[in-house]
Amino acid sequence: MVSIRPGPVTVGGVELSNHLLLAAGVLGTTGSSLSRMLLSGAGGVVTKSIGPRPKDGHAGPCLVVLEDGLLNAMGLPNPSKEFVDEIAPLARKPVIASIFGGSPEEFAEIAGWFSGKVAGFELNLSCPHAEGYGAAVGTDPGLVKACTQAVSRTGVPTWVKLTPNVTDITAIGKAAEAGGASAIVAINTVKAMRISTGMRRPVLGNRFGGLSGRALFPIAVRCVYELYDAVKIPVIGCGGISTSDNVIEMMMAGACAVEIGSAVIDDVKVFETIASDLYAKNGVSPEEIVGCAHG
Repeated sequence: MVSIRPGPVTVGGVELSNHLLLAAGVLGTTGSSLSRMLLSGAGGVVTKSIGPRPKDGHAGPCLVVLEDGLLNAMGLPNPSKEFVDEIAPLARKPVIASIFGGSPEEFAEIAGWFSGKVAGFELNLSCPHAEGYGAAVGTDPGLVKACTQAVSRTGVPTWVKLTPNVTDITAIGKAAEAGGASAIVAINTVKAMRISTGMRRPVLGNRFGGLSGRALFPIAVRCVYELYDAVKIPVIGCGGISTSDNVIEMMMAGACAVEIGSAVIDDVKVFETIASDLYAKNGVSPEEIVGCAHG
């Protein structure tokens, strides 16, 4: 397997200690859990998505473990502005605040709370199971551009997380780039559902949810590959990554860094596990492999 040389990396204006980030929504609800992931080898961490008002989320069941991934419909539960104090002790760490809103004005408001307190923002324009938010906004290129502009004006590095639930993801990526995005994160979960044949009803309380985990990986690779050709800003790969070889494959598709989420559930030390295989002092330069599959 290909190994790469270790060392810090700057991605979309954010300096990371390595190429591996904790994805939003997994162990990102408290300052202590985010700190734990950094101490466990994550090069940076993304918080749980924070919105304009506190939300309880959807009624359960909210999470189902499948044979090849996870199906969730949390509904973006969050404490809203109170979270600013929660992550205050991590002010000097590579913490990316995931934020969501229903309009450019709401995105700007939330960004104002965290400005100067985090290393960057990740705009959640892609959650498939929160009415009025996420993908409801992120499927409209005009809205994506406007929301990105509203946050990028703060001068804080602005990453935009895209939904795969569109006909052409490159059109959304270009809109984010036009809005001043520092980087694109691809991808969020795929809208999906399962039905309990015993209970004769959907397994999730919200009926529909987002599919993550290993089943998502080939879709994520394809999206990263397409975006690498379509935009000039960095692309961060996300979706089903669980091994060092997955990281290399995603980088060959065009990702300059990756986010890892569902794999943490199987191995809380997954960042340490992957890094031990991924990095070697005699490894190749990361720049040598990023996008190399494009010939």
